[in-house]
Amino acid sequence: MEKIIIHGGRPLNGEIPVSGMKNAAVAIILAAIMTEDKCVIENLPCISDVEISLELLAERGVKIKYLNKTTVEIDSTFMRPDLKGHDDLARKMRASYYLAGALLARYGRAKVGLPGGCDFGVRPIDQHIKGFEALGAKVSVEGGNIDAVAENGLHGASVYMDVVSVGATINVMLAAVKAEGTTVIENAAHEPHVVDTANFLNACGADISGAGTDTIRIRGVRQLHGVTYAIIPDMIEAGTYLILGAATGGRLKVSNIIPKHVDSLTAKLKEMGAVLEEEDEAITVTRNGPLHKVNIKTQPYPGFPTDLNPQMCVLLCLAEGTSNLTEGVWENRFRYVEELKRMGAVIKVEGRNAVVEGVGALSAAPVRALDLRAGAAMVVAGLAAQGRTEIDEIHHIQRGYEDIITKLVSVGADIRMVSVPDNIFDKAN
Repeated sequence: MEKIIIHGGRPLNGEIPVSGMKNAAVAIILAAIMTEDKCVIENLPCISDVEISLELLAERGVKIKYLNKTTVEIDSTFMRPDLKGHDDLARKMRASYYLAGALLARYGRAKVGLPGGCDFGVRPIDQHIKGFEALGAKVSVEGGNIDAVAENGLHGASVYMDVVSVGATINVMLAAVKAEGTTVIENAAHEPHVVDTANFLNACGADISGAGTDTIRIRGVRQLHGVTYAIIPDMIEAGTYLILGAATGGRLKVSNIIPKHVDSLTAKLKEMGAVLEEEDEAITVTRNGPLHKVNIKTQPYPGFPTDLNPQMCVLLCLAEGTSNLTEGVWENRFRYVEELKRMGAVIKVEGRNAVVEGVGALSAAPVRALDLRAGAAMVVAGLAAQGRTEIDEIHHIQRGYEDIITKLVSVGADIRMVSVPDNIFDKAN
C-alpha cells in the first residue's frame, strides 16, 4: 500500500509538461491489433491503464517492446484470437471494452471480460452492443464476459447513439473499419480522443470521415497496415494543473498542450478572476486577487468536462461567494464531496447539483482518493490547504497521471509518496 503526503499552502512556480492523453492511448493501443502488423505508438503516458492495456495484448500473443519510456512497438502479426476472456485484467480499467471492437474487426468474433474502472454511476454498455448488432454480430453478456460473433462477417449499417457515448462511438468505429460497406454513426461523441483514434486508424489505411462531429462515416477497407503515431496531449491532465495553479497561487506554466481542448475550462478560470497567458502549446496561470463565484454545468465535449468536476469543486471552495456545480454526465460523481468536507468545505449536494459555499481556505486532513479524478482533486486540495494532508487509496490517481509527484515537486510542491505496510489495519482485529 502507498499513500501521498502533502505539506500544502505553498505557491507553485515553474513549468509542468503534460503527458499523452490516457483516454486516447488506451483506445489506440487496443486498436493497433487490427493492423496485423507492427505499430509504434509514441507519447504514451506511463500510467497503470496503459500497462494494463499492453498486458491484455501480451496475454494474447502480441509482442510488446518498449523503445523508450513513452514509445512502444506493438507487433500483433502472430496474435492469438484467445476466446477465454480475461476478467481480472479487464476489471481494472474501463477502456478494456475496446478490445471487443478491435477483435471483432480482426477475427469476426470477440470474448472480453466486462470492464471495470471508476465507480461514479451506472455506465451501461448497451450502446456498444446495439452498434455491434447493427453491424451483424450476435452479442451476449454472460459469465462476466462480452461475447460477440459475426458468423456472416460484419457489414456497414446506420447506427444512432441513443445517448452521446465516447466509449460506444469509438468501439463501433473500431468494429466498422473492416466491415463490408459503409457505416454511419449518428449522434456521435465529439471528444478529442475520438478524433485521435480515428486519425490513428486513417494513418493505418482506414477510411473514416467526420470524427469530431455529430456524424462519423466509415467506409470499410480490407486491410490496415502498421504505422508510427504520436498520442495527443491529455486535456484532463492539463486542466487539472491549470486548476492547481489557480488554487495555489504563484505562476504555473502548463506546457505540451492543445489550448483549444481546454477552452471551456479557461473561460471559467477567467470568469473566476485567474489570469491566463496563452501560447501555441502552453498556458500560464497566475492569480492577482481573490477568486470569484461561478456556475458550471458539466457536459459532453466541447462543454465543461465531467472529468474536471472534482478538481473544479476544490477551486469553488476557495472562491468568494456561493457557486453552483451541476453534473450533466454521471449521476454519482459527487461521492468525493464527503472527503472535501473533512477539509472544511461547505457543500450541499442535491441530486446532480452541488451548492458550494466559498470558505476562502481549506484545512489539511486525512482523505481518500475514491476514484481517479476525485484523487486528483484531493491532491489539488492538499496543496492549497495549510498543513499536512494524507491521501490514501492512491492507486486510482496512478491510473491517469504520469509522474505526478515528480512533476509537482519540480514546481515547488512539498509532496511525496510513502509506503504503508499492508497489515497496518489488521492490528485492531
